[in-house]
Formats: sequence, structure tokens, C-alpha cells
Amino acid sequence: MNYLQPAEYVAYGLEATTPAAVVAAASTLIDSHCRRASIGVTQYEERIRLAAGRNTVRVSYAPLAAVAPATTAIVSARGRFAIPRRGEWPFDDLNSDVALLFGLPGTWTDIVGSGIDVYAETGELTLPVNAIGLGFSELDVVYTAGWSVIPDAVKFGCAQLTRNAQATPALNVQSGQIDSMHLQYFGDSLLDQTVRTLLAPYVAQKVG
Repeated sequence: MNYLQPAEYVAYGLEATTPAAVVAAASTLIDSHCRRASIGVTQYEERIRLAAGRNTVRVSYAPLAAVAPATTAIVSARGRFAIPRRGEWPFDDLNSDVALLFGLPGTWTDIVGSGIDVYAETGELTLPVNAIGLGFSELDVVYTAGWSVIPDAVKFGCAQLTRNAQATPALNVQSGQIDSMHLQYFGDSLLDQTVRTLLAPYVAQKVG
């Protein structure tokens, strides 16, 4: 998506006649730098491992944002039951034996999105524990994250990138189109310190 519309060009310091193709290319470069599909609200899917004995994880893309009419950012989730080890199991051995009897450890089960406690700003999820206390070792989650209103910092960054592109001789646009590979080649020079500072809060932190 373009992070600046023609009606906004002048307000953010661009000429009204700025080619839309340059703004589109700058917007694409922002997505690449921020390691996101978009700054706007977008759907993502991740498979994440949980540390032993923990029922919280953090997704890579924040803030989490529900898309109406949904009331949660979690679209769907599945968890793989952890395989308990004697001595590490937080409950008595009877519960462990029951879990093993029904073949639960290692299997996948659906998790209701509304049952997951979501901290939107950081992307932290707290997962429910089943009746016998069996936790999860992996989570496969589909969720929505991003900003429904594009932040001013991103718009100013887009405007600065556009100006940088126009000031770079090899990127001067006469035909109204820019080759994306050509733009990526000049990415380091276009993404000056001002742009990097503006975009720093929006760079996704991939979960290891």
C-alpha cells in the first residue's frame, strides 16, 4: 500500500506533481526495511516453540489488532501438547499418567482464540492450560497485526525516502515507473539516518 496519498503530498513536504510510482516504491522499501508485509493491519502466521514450563510466547509482529467484526486479533491457533518428563512435570505423576494414557503428549489441538490472553502492544500471548495441567511445546497461530491508521512517522519517512529517490540521479523517474530491483540496489543510500530513526519503532522483531 502507498503510505502517502496524492492529497497528502504537500502536507508532508512533497511536490503535488510527485509521481505516484516513486511514492509506491518508497512504501515498498519501508515494508522491506521493517520486515513486514505492510505497516497496515495484515494477517500473519507463525509456528513458535515454547520454553519448557512456560505458557507464554511473543509473536514477531505487533501491535496485535482485531479486524471487525472479530473481537480478538487471533484468527486461529493450534498447540502441540508437551511431552512431560518425570521430575519436571509441575503436577503429580497421576496427572502425567492420565495424559500419557490418552495419548495427548505430542498431539495438536485447536485453541479457541478468545481463550488466549493477548497483550496487544508487545504481541505477548498467554495460552490456556487444559484440565490436567498439560502445557504446550509449540504453537501454530494465525493473527492480525499492524496499524489501522498509518502513523505520521511512517508518512514522514515515506516522504523523505521519496525525496531521497528523486535526488538520486540513477533513480530519476521520467516514465513514471521504477524497477524494484533497481530501487533495492540503492536501498542503503536512500534509507538515511533520518528515515531509519523514523521507522525504528516499526521494525518487526522476528521470534527466534
